[in-house]
Amino acid sequence: MAVDVSLPRLGQGMESGTIVRWLKQEGDQVEKGEALYELDTEKVTQEVEADASGVLLKILAGEGEEIEVGKRIAVIGEAGEEVDTKEEPTEVAEGEAQEEGSPGPAREEERERGREASADAAAKEQAASNGGRLKASPLARRIARERGIELSSLTGTGPEGRIVAEDVERAATSPAHATVGSAPLEAEVEKLSSVRKTIARRLTEAWQAPAFQISMSADMTRAQELRERLRDEGVTVTDVLTKLCAIALLRHRRLNAHYADDELRIFPNAHVGLAVATERGLLVPVLREAERKSLVELAAERKALVERTRQGKLSPDDLEGGTFTISNLGMYGVEQFIAVLNPPQVAILAVGAIDQRPVWQGNAFVPRPLMSLTLTCDHRAADGAEAAEFLRTVKTLIEEPGLAL
Repeated sequence: MAVDVSLPRLGQGMESGTIVRWLKQEGDQVEKGEALYELDTEKVTQEVEADASGVLLKILAGEGEEIEVGKRIAVIGEAGEEVDTKEEPTEVAEGEAQEEGSPGPAREEERERGREASADAAAKEQAASNGGRLKASPLARRIARERGIELSSLTGTGPEGRIVAEDVERAATSPAHATVGSAPLEAEVEKLSSVRKTIARRLTEAWQAPAFQISMSADMTRAQELRERLRDEGVTVTDVLTKLCAIALLRHRRLNAHYADDELRIFPNAHVGLAVATERGLLVPVLREAERKSLVELAAERKALVERTRQGKLSPDDLEGGTFTISNLGMYGVEQFIAVLNPPQVAILAVGAIDQRPVWQGNAFVPRPLMSLTLTCDHRAADGAEAAEFLRTVKTLIEEPGLAL
């Protein structure tokens, strides 16, 4: 008997995914538990296993197609078995029932193309009836002239097909009408990947939070000495920061929290996320219970996690549950920057490059390796004094790591 293959929900909040590549083709034998296709979700790209054994009778979703969770994407069954490829009727949400005689949603796109074609024909007919002169408002003509846009290429939405300023402005923002001076330019259109869509959505959420920033510089002399002693074990400055921030978070627990639904959810362990740049976009894998692990353990786990991140082999669990994030751009020579919150987390630490700077010590300036730390904090979760105390604790631990023991 044929078995439908539906798009699974691989993580909390997942609503859709994109089929990257089918690993089996129609007619291939498939075993239960065998990798069937690669799926790109909001967070990761991973192989999805078949839920049944048999022959892949039909593929219903193409590569590069974004599919809703639960939608049928393939059929597995016995060789020669007939496959019903009809789509199940789309459920209409309560309160959105169609009135009798209203257009069906399935053909709305086709109707829209028909309306556009009719509007184009009407515009051409209008031009012919006006001696070749299109109806357009004076403001629309002036904007079109300034932007280098041909009025004849536009469809008017004003009375009797009249071209208004809004029509020209809309055309000016489309890729086909991008201009420099009066010369039209062609633009390459790049569709956003699932990861970039998620980044865009989450950053938009972050900007809605009433955030503030505070900065301090820490003397990295002792931290660098510690790192040098453990260099052969693969320990980096990031590992030292992760450990010390985790300890500081448990001393200032309101920053080790999520803000959601008008509640502050404070966690007993520090699950520290590390912002990692990849070809697909910025991802934040999580080092769990960082306060419990040694620097050597953190280094090994961080190395494996970053490698999986850049190879696109993360699991959804690797990206979920973070309570605090560190974003380090020091390796790029960035001295100081402001990181955007990673909702629902209430704080993120931006780390700059270690730079030799003069520091006054009693009667003279001496060079010291200083590193800037900038904390972005959600004001709904903590006030400035609370954030300053946390950052001062981090600075103190960096300058004297022995205090963390």
